[in-house]
Formats: sequence, C-alpha cells, structure tokens
Amino acid sequence: MSRLNSIRLELVGLWADGAGKTLLTIALGWGLLNGTRMIYPVLLPSFSAEYDLTLSTAGLLVTLLWLGYAVGQVPGGMLADRRGERSVLTASVSTVVVGLVVVLLAPTAAVLFGATALVGLGHSQYPVARITALSELYPDRIGRALGVTMATGDVGQTVLPPIASVLAAAVAWRLGLGFVLPLLCLTAAVIWLTLPAADPDDGDDASSESLRYVVGELRSPTLAVVGVILFLFIFVWQTFSAFYPTYLVEQKGLSSTVAGVLFGLFFAVGVVVKPLAGAAYDRVGLRGSLPLVLLGSVVGLALLPFVDGLAGLAGVTVLASTMLGSGAITQSYLAELIPAEIQGTGLGVVRSSASVLGASGPVVFGAIAERGYFDAGYLLLALIVGVGTLLTLRIPRE
Repeated sequence: MSRLNSIRLELVGLWADGAGKTLLTIALGWGLLNGTRMIYPVLLPSFSAEYDLTLSTAGLLVTLLWLGYAVGQVPGGMLADRRGERSVLTASVSTVVVGLVVVLLAPTAAVLFGATALVGLGHSQYPVARITALSELYPDRIGRALGVTMATGDVGQTVLPPIASVLAAAVAWRLGLGFVLPLLCLTAAVIWLTLPAADPDDGDDASSESLRYVVGELRSPTLAVVGVILFLFIFVWQTFSAFYPTYLVEQKGLSSTVAGVLFGLFFAVGVVVKPLAGAAYDRVGLRGSLPLVLLGSVVGLALLPFVDGLAGLAGVTVLASTMLGSGAITQSYLAELIPAEIQGTGLGVVRSSASVLGASGPVVFGAIAERGYFDAGYLLLALIVGVGTLLTLRIPRE
C-alpha cells in the first residue's frame, strides 16, 4: 500500500500547479517524433527494394537521419535559450512534417537521402528544448520528469513501427510512413497552443558564454567521461535499432510483421525502464544507477547471436532494452551539471558532439553485416556497452 501511495504522490507532484499539461504536451510530441524515426528501420527492406539499396547504403540512409538529428542540437539549444521552448518545439515538429512529405514523393534515392536528413534535422530541434523546459518546470524532479517523457518516446517507438510494418505489407510502404502526418500536424498545433510564450531574452551573450563554458568544462574529467558514456550509448542504440528488424528477418528467419513486433517490444520495455531509471538517478545518483541499466543490455547483446526461436529472441530483446534507461540518467546528470542560464546551448553542444560521432554506427555496422559478420557485429556492440559500464566507475560519488 505504501508503494502505491508513493507512486500516487509522485504523480500528484508531477501534475501540480499546471505543470502536468505542459509535461503531457511535450511528451506527446516526443513520442510521435521518436516513433516516426523508428519506422525507418522496419521500412529499410522496402526502401532497399524500391531504390536498389545495399546493406551499406541502407545503413548510410539511417546514418543521415541520425546525423541530421545530431548537428541541429547546438542551434536548437541556442534557439531555446533565445526564443523559448514553444517556438523551437513547434518548428521541430513542423520541419519533420515537411521532410516526410518529400520522402513520400521522392523520385530518386538522392532525394530520399536528402529528405531523410531534413527529417533528422527537424527532430534535432526537439530534445534540448524539451530538457530545458522540463528542468524549469521540475527543478527537484528532473530525473522523474525526464524519465516519464522519455518513456512516452518508447510508447511511440513501440506502437508506430508495428503499425507501419503491417500497413507496408498490406498496402504500400508510403502508407506505412504517411499515416503519421496528420498526427504530427495536430501535435504542432497543440504545442503552440499549450506551452507558454517566452519572455524577452538577451540570448546572444548567453549563447556565447555557453559555448565557452562547455568547451572549458570538457577539459574536466567528469564531464568528459559522461560525454564518452553518452557517445557509446548513442552509437550502440542507433546501430542496434537501425538493423534489428532486418537482422531478425535475414538471420533469424522471422517474418517482417513478427520482426516489427519484437522491435516494438524493445521499446515497450523502455516505457517501464526509463521512469525507473530516472527515479533511481534522483535517489542514488549516476554511479549507483547507470551500471544497473547497462549490465542487462551487455548480456542481451552477447546472447543474441546464439539464440533462436521466438521466445528466446523475445527474452534477449527484453535484456537488450535495459540500455534505454541510460539516457534518462546521463541527460539528467548533464542538466544538473550545466548552469540553468546557459543550459540549452550547453546541452546542445554535449549532445550534438556525442550524436555526431554516434551517427557513424549504422553505416559501419551495415558494412560489417554486408561482409557476412552480422552476428559478430552484435558481439562488438555488447563489448562497447561493457566499456561504457566500466567508465561509470570514473564518475565521482558526489
């Protein structure tokens, strides 16, 4: 009973003083954007068939999506500091809508690749503004609030890819991607109507100071280690998500629909893991929480090449998905480490740097898989997560 009462009190605290409406609105946009992005992996076979892509070029397509997502986070953070979160979040969703329309109409692979980069660039404006908005709303509950929001991202990633795979198989891949467009348009309108307008800000000085601050702080061992851990997580997560449905179809013999369901299961577990990880961070800090969420994924990724059958694959998918909790922990830590007045740009610099490097994962993994080393690629990912787990020992206890 005390446990249920504790959960009720947490929900009341998150909803208090009108903050809950803003939290739900931000979470809605985050869920739809993440779910839309994860439609790409389940449609890779369709893209490959229509545009004659190899595993390497399919990996490059996903890399461009993530690269666009990476490079836009610094300007997104600066704009959040200058113009406020409402404008940035609305522009983010609107840009994704434009990019998706071009993808659906793309006559050639070159246009497909360019439009995909635009989708990633639009998405890149959302994450930093989301974090700064939440840190203002919940200064004492940032881990919990960020964990809840990130969990809604996994709801989108759980629900939308399987729907896309069914629609693509039954009708056409364009319907599998295009059905999200009206949802995104509605979300952009809700964000604009719900979030408060920004107060006038002197922006330029804050952004300049922020860049100098982050560059200086990267020389400190603590922020440098957290940045490396974030990079390793992004590298593994983007790589795993890019090719997991293809791997299940080509190497494990599953149908594309079943592969889409297992892919959704990976993110469904994140719905539970991320709020728990955020709450654990608030209670015991990064050193006490991060190794716990990373160890399960080390085991899952290492076992994946040796497991067959639906039940076994579902089990290793659940184990691998525990890595999703690390984002709520590392980003909450960064949000507290960087001063509030320069938080948007500071987070943008750190996240963008890690994401640009991590975006290389899908194209590298695609080249490895194309040479017949699909299984070895997942063992390599397990090793990388293991390195990230060991690096948490370098974080100060305070």
